This record gives sequence, structure tokens and C-alpha cells, in this order.
Amino acid sequence: MEEDENRKNVREGYAKIATGEHYCNAQTSCCDSSTTHEELSKKMGYTEEELNSIPKGSNLGLGCGNPAALASLQEGETVIDLGSGAGVDCFLAAKKVGEKGKVIGIDMTPEMLDKARENARKGNYKNVEFRLGEIEHLPVADNTADVIISNCVINLASNKKKVYEEAFRALRSGGRIMVSDLVLKRELPASIREGAHPSSCIKTAILKDKYLKTIEEAGFKDIKILDEREYCFEEFTDDPDVKVIVANRSTDTQELKSISELDEESKRIVKETLASTLSINVSAMKP
Repeated sequence: MEEDENRKNVREGYAKIATGEHYCNAQTSCCDSSTTHEELSKKMGYTEEELNSIPKGSNLGLGCGNPAALASLQEGETVIDLGSGAGVDCFLAAKKVGEKGKVIGIDMTPEMLDKARENARKGNYKNVEFRLGEIEHLPVADNTADVIISNCVINLASNKKKVYEEAFRALRSGGRIMVSDLVLKRELPASIREGAHPSSCIKTAILKDKYLKTIEEAGFKDIKILDEREYCFEEFTDDPDVKVIVANRSTDTQELKSISELDEESKRIVKETLASTLSINVSAMKP
């Protein structure tokens, strides 16, 4: 029941993002209102050339890395993107695998799928398709993909082991994963998790070591962290003008507020949350 409730909350939260009802970045993170999706994405590792090459509206600034670039995709490969959103990583992957390759985006939010499919039509992508489905129950056959990518999505799943078991099933032997995701350096107090918005990634984020162990338990080998960094890109919480997303429990919404608007307890929670989170890029292989 808890897993189903979490999935429902995430689906509803990302539906609002797709339709423009939520602020920039749906994570509980640093989110300066002056930062555009493009600026945020460049800090995550996307190049200006990449961002200019994809349909407008496919980049919603929701990731924490650039897995399509790090996966070293080859022409002719089949790629699955877990939690494909509006399609940004699928479109970048499509250019790398070429006409002989294929990219399958999986997302459980119909509003996101509508957005992604419209972006694919606008960009005339013939080698990309988007399927409605949950990353814990992938709508693909066994041994389908050469590569599976995901960008700051698996942290939202309650059952991460099931996600990685499904990824293992969907990969061909010798296939690989390249995942950018959010993990914890240290446990967050229960009060912070409970006070976070229902669709916030810190609700279900886990410790880095546990995350890596989960990948191993699913059967993957040669697990490597290629890069890790503080999830917030700069020291900013002492700047009273910087804005962050906070949960309003009385209205069950997320609000964009300046640091100066927060009470002392809220400031403490923001700082502790950001100090406890990491963005990591992880690769692994199916034997």
C-alpha cells in the first residue's frame, strides 16, 4: 500500500510539472528562480550544442546528470530510458544510436508521455518511441536493450531493487546501465522526510552504499561511480535572495520562497537536506 501511495503521489506531482502547475525543479533542492532549465542543465553536464539540438520543451530541468553522454552510446544500439519525462535524454540518445538504433522512453505519467510524443513529432524522431509504464514493471520484453539510462528518477521509487531487477531482465547479456541519481551521504531525520512534499525525491532517497548494494543484488557487475558531487551546485543558503522549493503541508503544495522568507527551523531543514544529498553517476554491466 505504501509503495502504491508513493507511486500515486509521484505521478500526480509530475503531471503538474508536465502541465506547468509546478515550479522549475520538482526536487527538494536548490532552485534559484532566476536559473533557467538550460542553465541548470549545463551545470549537470549538458552542452549548449546538445540543448540546442533537441525540441524546445523537452528539457524541464528535472535531472541531476547527463546519462546519455556518459553511456558512450554506439550507432545501432537499443536504449531504454527509465522515467523519460518530456524526452530530453531520449532525443540525445537517438542522435547517437542513429537510424539503425532505437530508443524507448518509459514513463508512468500520461501527461509527460503526451508532452514527449509531441516533442518527438516536432523533432521528427523516427527512432524514438514512448511507452506508458512503471519502472518497477517495464513494458518491454526480456533481453531488449543494449543500454539502460535514467536521470534522477530511480530515487523516487520505493522498491529500487525491483527497478534494477527489471533493468537487468530487459538488458541483453553484456548490456550496461548508466544512471544519474540522487542519494544520501547520511540519513535524514524522520521529521524532514515526513515534512517533505509527497512527490519529493528525498522521501525515498537512500544512502549511497545501500543504493550501490541494491544494484549488486539485482545481478549487476563492474559497478562504478563515475562522478559524484553535492546536489546543490554552489554555496547559496546564506544568500537571502536565493529561492528554494519548500512544502506547504497545510495545502499539500510546493512553494517557491526566498531564504529570507523562511523561519529559522525551515532554514535549518533546507541546509540539512542539501548537506545530506549527493548526485552520482553510476555504471554497471549485465554479465
